[in-house]
Amino acid sequence: MLNTKGPLALQIGWRFLRARNNNRFVSFISLSSVVGVALGVTVLILVLSAMNGFERELKDRLLAVVPHAEMTAIDTPIIDWPAMVQSAEAEPGVAAAAPFVLIEGMLQKGDTMKPVALRGVLPKWEKDVSDAHRFMSDSAWNSLTDNQPNLVLGKALANQLGVEVGDRISLLLPRAGAGPLAGYRTRHLTITGLFDLGGEIDRTVAFTNLAAAAELAGMGDGVSGVRIRADNLFEAPQLIRNIGFAQQHPLYLTDWTRTQGHLYSDIQLIRTLTYLVLVLVVAVASFNIICSLVMSVRDKQAEIAILRTMGMGRRGILQSFMVQGALTGLLGCLIGAALGAILAWKLSDLMAALERLFGIRFLSGDIYFIDFLPSELHWQDVASVSLLAFAVTLVATWYPAWQASRLQPAQVL
Repeated sequence: MLNTKGPLALQIGWRFLRARNNNRFVSFISLSSVVGVALGVTVLILVLSAMNGFERELKDRLLAVVPHAEMTAIDTPIIDWPAMVQSAEAEPGVAAAAPFVLIEGMLQKGDTMKPVALRGVLPKWEKDVSDAHRFMSDSAWNSLTDNQPNLVLGKALANQLGVEVGDRISLLLPRAGAGPLAGYRTRHLTITGLFDLGGEIDRTVAFTNLAAAAELAGMGDGVSGVRIRADNLFEAPQLIRNIGFAQQHPLYLTDWTRTQGHLYSDIQLIRTLTYLVLVLVVAVASFNIICSLVMSVRDKQAEIAILRTMGMGRRGILQSFMVQGALTGLLGCLIGAALGAILAWKLSDLMAALERLFGIRFLSGDIYFIDFLPSELHWQDVASVSLLAFAVTLVATWYPAWQASRLQPAQVL
């Protein structure tokens, strides 16, 4: 009697796998199954890494400038804003609060006009609620401390207007209390710096000093509102409601989930759909494993019959062919995991090289919040994808292995 326990089934499965080289067609089917599993694992790791990158850039880049939450005056400016800031910072879960003045206008240089959302800030306070200073030079950020009509523009907006640091530019504002046909008033500002986030904000936002913005908007000592930074992004909607409902001044309450939440939802949706679609891709590749095992069973009927007559039971035959299919799937998973990890590690550089080579832009800053393809490799993603793919391939090996164990030696011989 043969001992079917221990490594014997592994040895026979390994020999069956190596012996497939005698049949070129079966070897081709086996190779295609390995390639299919490897491609599925590689693509899934790449897409998940890209989604991780988008989520990282959303948090570290876009939400570094976009307020976590803010309270904006409805009709009249907020005069007693220091008390509102103090009230906001007293709320548990709020990291910091800062005032701002928001002005919607048009920037003009020569015949070129572009819309802009001009934010008046106090740099000392703004630094606690925003990381905008990380995307501009120290001199540009420090220029916002002067109570002068200084302007820090997005680099992309400056390119569209054809201006540089040191140039003077016109800001067109609607006349206060006038109708849409009453014309505009013009103010001149000096460009003291540029910032570069690499996305849509570069084309729509500019910064100036709080006092200068309040003077431009005719608010006196008032401000448009107060913005907060939350310790936990996902607590911002509740925090701003707790703070806003305690105020006496009529306010609009908004948070990042209303202004940018669709981006986060889209990222999570794409991540889920990616798992579903690419698991199906691996499942399709697993059909090749089924086909190769079925053909291997037909090719090795004589060997199966001999093993049975020598005393190997059905369980041993089942295990041998499952080992054969599992080794095929394992090889595909390992190749896919290695290739996917390497490509995901250098995905941003590869995409940038392709853009330079072919002169195309995969992500446009006019449409997306960034203008490059980010990537962040998580090893837990590599492990989970590889294990999931291996589990799918292992399930696919069961039926042909079971069919092999049902062969009758007498009929074959």
